Amino acid sequence: MKRLLLFFFTIPAFCESLHYAINWPSGLSLGEATLETERGGEKTNGQWNLSLWIDASIPGFAVRDDDKSIATAELCSIEFDKTFAHGQHRNQETLKFDQQTHEVTRQTAGGGKSEISVDACARDPLAFLQYLRRELAEGRLPPQQQVVYGAVYEVRVEYKGKQSIRVGEQNVEAERIAATIKGPSSNLNVEIFFAQDAVRTPLEAKIPLALGTFSLELQK
Repeated sequence: MKRLLLFFFTIPAFCESLHYAINWPSGLSLGEATLETERGGEKTNGQWNLSLWIDASIPGFAVRDDDKSIATAELCSIEFDKTFAHGQHRNQETLKFDQQTHEVTRQTAGGGKSEISVDACARDPLAFLQYLRRELAEGRLPPQQQVVYGAVYEVRVEYKGKQSIRVGEQNVEAERIAATIKGPSSNLNVEIFFAQDAVRTPLEAKIPLALGTFSLELQK
């Protein structure tokens, strides 16, 4: 008990704001994204508050995403809010995670409500990304697991070694991770490059879509 209390009273607070350019395959800028990470200290038992904001567009089609996540110290999700506008399609939904019953309640702004059965310590995408960063910093890879984003997706990550990438005006040797994301009607392969610093800062992500492979590149 004494050791547990000591752990909670030594939880370090953490705050981070990262800004990314969203680029077309040709290098043309499409918009920007901001990833914010905040971890409370002992007063909140190390609770995480995570957010991702995206503002991008191609001719005739605008993309606005505002995602917010609350997670426990172990990065098990508590609540995830998603607000988006993709062209004319707009919606807002909230996912509430009951880690005791292994269920997620999905509530949409239009009044729709559904229950989703999940595994232990279920995570939303932002909680999973932070969990991946933590595991990489400890020299580990997360096992294949479920990630909840409206529906349940199976996510598997592989370590692909180190690769030199351009960050600002410098070449940086980064750790390359390949993520396979399988959902009810989708199959996506994403590459993410992480810095070799203590918190494994995400430097770049490559996301293949129908129009080509888009990239999110850290701005320094």
